[in-house]
Amino acid sequence: MTAGVAMPVPELTPVEVNRRWPAGQRDGNVVLLDVREPEELARAAITGALHIPMREVPQRLDELPKDKPIVVFCHAGGRSRRVAEFLAANGFEQVFNLAGGIDAWSRTVDERVDRQ
Repeated sequence: MTAGVAMPVPELTPVEVNRRWPAGQRDGNVVLLDVREPEELARAAITGALHIPMREVPQRLDELPKDKPIVVFCHAGGRSRRVAEFLAANGFEQVFNLAGGIDAWSRTVDERVDRQ
């Protein structure tokens, strides 16, 4: 990630994300962007999420749609906030940070997802 002007991004709780885009209705409507490392992904994942490790996001911006909402997540929400701010600063207008990350997702939406 490169230094720049951080753009504030809204946060959504896992319950809010699941309410807006229920499982089975996410394809084509929203991108769940997992910015964790491959070893973290191997332990726990949200079905249908796009995986781009945080360090690779700047080189892979062309893989992300600018015309769809993007919900960025990591384990607890810190790394994903930085990525979401980076995306917002680079012209992505519908970017959200998943509050509490995959850990909160596991606790409140889908307990089948390992909390790591």
